[in-house]
Amino acid sequence: MKRTLQILSVTCLFAASAEAQQRGFTFTVDWKGPLLAQTASGPGGNRINEADVLTFGPNAPGFAPLANPSLAYAGSELGLSQYAACLNHQPFTPCGIEVDAMSQGDDAMLLAAFGLRGVPLGAFDDIWFSVDEQAAGAPGVGVTPNVRSESFVADASADVFVIYGIGVGPIGPAGPAGANVGTFDGNGATSAPPVNSLYPGIGLAEPNPPGVTPPIGDNLDSLDIDALLGFPPTGAYFSLDGSFTDPATGIVNSGSAALQNASAGAVLFAPAPAVTPGVYASALSLGLDLMGPNTDDIDALTIAENGVPGFQPSVAPYDWMTGTTDMVLFSVRRGSAVIGSPDSIFGAPIEPGDILTTPLPTAVGGVSPFPGILFSAESIGLATNRTDMVMFGDDLNALDVTTSACFDCNNNGVEDAVDISLGTSSDVNGNGVPDECEKITEYCFCPGPASGCGNSSLATGCGNSVSFGGHLFFTGTSSVVADDLELHTDGLPANKFGLYYMGPNQISATIGDGVRCVGGGTYRYSVSSSGAGGVIDMGPGIVADSCASFPASGCIAPGDTWNYQLWYRDPAGPCGGGFNWSNGIEVQFLP
Repeated sequence: MKRTLQILSVTCLFAASAEAQQRGFTFTVDWKGPLLAQTASGPGGNRINEADVLTFGPNAPGFAPLANPSLAYAGSELGLSQYAACLNHQPFTPCGIEVDAMSQGDDAMLLAAFGLRGVPLGAFDDIWFSVDEQAAGAPGVGVTPNVRSESFVADASADVFVIYGIGVGPIGPAGPAGANVGTFDGNGATSAPPVNSLYPGIGLAEPNPPGVTPPIGDNLDSLDIDALLGFPPTGAYFSLDGSFTDPATGIVNSGSAALQNASAGAVLFAPAPAVTPGVYASALSLGLDLMGPNTDDIDALTIAENGVPGFQPSVAPYDWMTGTTDMVLFSVRRGSAVIGSPDSIFGAPIEPGDILTTPLPTAVGGVSPFPGILFSAESIGLATNRTDMVMFGDDLNALDVTTSACFDCNNNGVEDAVDISLGTSSDVNGNGVPDECEKITEYCFCPGPASGCGNSSLATGCGNSVSFGGHLFFTGTSSVVADDLELHTDGLPANKFGLYYMGPNQISATIGDGVRCVGGGTYRYSVSSSGAGGVIDMGPGIVADSCASFPASGCIAPGDTWNYQLWYRDPAGPCGGGFNWSNGIEVQFLP
């Protein structure tokens, strides 16, 4: 008998690196959230600001409560002239160093024959994104948690979503509507009703629901999954913030680009730590700032650099596959002058939720000098003014492409969330984990030949003085980070002492009135009473208890497999042994 549990197989975060440098999930936040001025987890005690490149804290990805993120590297290494003056500035006040978008230049290259995970087109790419607090999500697409469902409770700006059910671009506004599903949550807590979704968090504060004061929360502002931790040896690519007013909020953006004497529509490049960045891709080369200097603002960015010095703009989608051009995909911030202008591929009005590519020249069919739409906002499940008639289209706030699934417990190359959304995996208990990935197994029931005195039972431990036998079962998961596993044994004689113990081996030895199932180097938890109801519970906190109470060899860690059983007193038991055992449970612990 098996039961489902939460699995955190974060394969995308541990890709091998030629530089032998650890890889991880990196991101920045904007100046409007409460994370600013808090202390980063890990050594150094640095206070976080809107230029710092962050990564997971010690218990993330995981479930609330979560520690603050750690520093992947400080924003000072990007060579920003204002950084020192902003080291300790307070949140909710801009300081002119906001990093709006970033990439290490080694993002996965989209291929002309690719299909996103869950679509049988034979390639292996995931597109990830985040949105801002004003995002609404396209109606009627996908299943929760998605941008629309999370936006209903104002959660979406701290979350990361993966796209599924989309074909090969370019896909314009009239193409089939796509869908997205939440994969990384901001705070790792259950979403407010009626969504009630729980999925792994990254250590950010989510905005309060509409109408709750104050409405503040963190906004994940840029994203690079499977990135080197520490300043990248090949340099850092990024874009800074514009100076115009956000038409949806009336808030003036931080102007970090102008303070760096750069355009917010350009991609900058810092070749080494603390070196003043130069321009990698100018705004004009991307089809931006055509209405005047600093009139556009890149808001999301993913780059597959071809290794040739300088920027070789793509002339047509997927020509980067030849190695002669660079893949630079981006979005523009709400309020950019280019919004509403015809894109060069479809002639459709550009929206802040579109994934854009460099302009398609007129010589090869381009219809405007502006960027081309590679994937329309509609095709990734975002709301737009041009289709959904919302006043301001959803703002695509961060973007990345990977070739490895982050949560793939069944190793089929598809995100678990996508498997569940497409119906290719079931999730009966709604915990976001495909049921085929169950890793907690009940075993060692009491068949006749092994029982103490003919007191066999096919679904519990051996029979006792009051029931068919003690039945050990569980609730919660085997996630070490969540530490929410609970063990329960019922069918016990009332008010008798018992204790749980764990060991590495499965054995079968008739002792007392039952069968001992767990052996090897065993560890005993505290003695408890079965009380009037004849039940002994243990947990949550089993992992923490093991590490606090046992030597290092008994401290539960991800990847461990431990077996559990309850020993209990039963003086009136059927075999005269004076004690008995429950059945056993095998637990394969996961991150």
